[in-house]
Amino acid sequence: MTTSMLHVPPPQGLLQPLAMPERLLLGPGPSNVPPRILAAGGRQLLGHMHPEVLQVMDEIKAGIQYAFQTQNRLTLAVSGTGHCAMEAAFLNLLEHGDTALVAINGIWGQRAADIARRLGANVHELLKSPGEYFTPWDIEEVSASAGQRARAGPRRGHLPLCFMQGLARHKPSVLFITHGESSTGVLQPLERLGELCHRHGCLLLVDAVASLGGAPIFMDQQEIDVLYSGSQKVLNAPPGSAPISFSERAREKMLKRKTKPPSFYLDMGWLANYWGCDGEPRRYHHTAPINSFFSLREGLAMLVELGLESSWERHRANCTQLCQGLHDLGLELFVKEEKARLPTITTVRVPEGYNWKEITAFLMDNHAIEIAGGLGPSVGKVLRIGLMGCNSTSGNVDRVLRALQDALGCCRRSRL
Repeated sequence: MTTSMLHVPPPQGLLQPLAMPERLLLGPGPSNVPPRILAAGGRQLLGHMHPEVLQVMDEIKAGIQYAFQTQNRLTLAVSGTGHCAMEAAFLNLLEHGDTALVAINGIWGQRAADIARRLGANVHELLKSPGEYFTPWDIEEVSASAGQRARAGPRRGHLPLCFMQGLARHKPSVLFITHGESSTGVLQPLERLGELCHRHGCLLLVDAVASLGGAPIFMDQQEIDVLYSGSQKVLNAPPGSAPISFSERAREKMLKRKTKPPSFYLDMGWLANYWGCDGEPRRYHHTAPINSFFSLREGLAMLVELGLESSWERHRANCTQLCQGLHDLGLELFVKEEKARLPTITTVRVPEGYNWKEITAFLMDNHAIEIAGGLGPSVGKVLRIGLMGCNSTSGNVDRVLRALQDALGCCRRSRL
């Protein structure tokens, strides 16, 4: 009998129906998916080269151009998460022996430096403490962190001295910086960084996974060369497709490569053709996640219908309400300056005497709400509360504040 040849029995779990709880996802992502996007993702499959799917891809491209505020023709969605887009950016821009300058004030700068080193790049790091950002007006501190003895008073309108020193000394081909650092809740100012990079023959690469749609960003106006994001935060689509765009400067650098990108799957030359970005007839490259594209298309459509400025204002207002409520509960915000707080993800210090794991578990078990602890350099220091896309509402702010108040009253205080 055929069954006698089977040594691995049928998994009992797979013989049961799939059952998932309903939760309000107010962590750093993913966010809840609204019914319209769920319905789009549940549509019947079509072939990845069918004209209807190619039309959806064209609409996604236009939506990304709107969300990024760019006219770059090399604009598409990578078949993967935001991590995949980060890797795609680096492995297409860098060759072995190139120099990269990475601004690190949280986990995403750390990850970027790791990826660049794996590609054989010479990586130099600019460091700031978690909760801080690279500012044009913090000259003395960044001067010291860059190993300089000189002292200079802050001058409004000037760029961080560490960038000028780093670019002049290391002559990198790429500067990486995170716009929305989700591990610490910091929103990084981007003004004039692109201009400075180009003056030194360097490309500006920006991570906007946690900030896109929730905080203003202007790719062309701010002279950003590569910008990427993710689908599962403000866009409220399931994870699995990642918007990315390359400036003409970045595209020209890729065309001048001496070696092929080390990944065929993420080779931007092939992807540009599949996405109709090079003016040539489209060729098969990989079987794209069709239903993820349907979901991303609807997420972008909802952002377009709301309007970027309205979305930015909604996230700002709800973040402000949340911060005030946390203050009223006696909690301390991790990012001191209001202008530096990421509107999509708020970080609050773990209150003294409490175990952050007990607080997050209490909210999950008793209120069906997810919030998160810290990540990377903020582990054990903060709680992270996300208000992204459809989850960014005044009602959700009130709900999570009530749940936190309940948790603070019920959770045991740790002797530590």
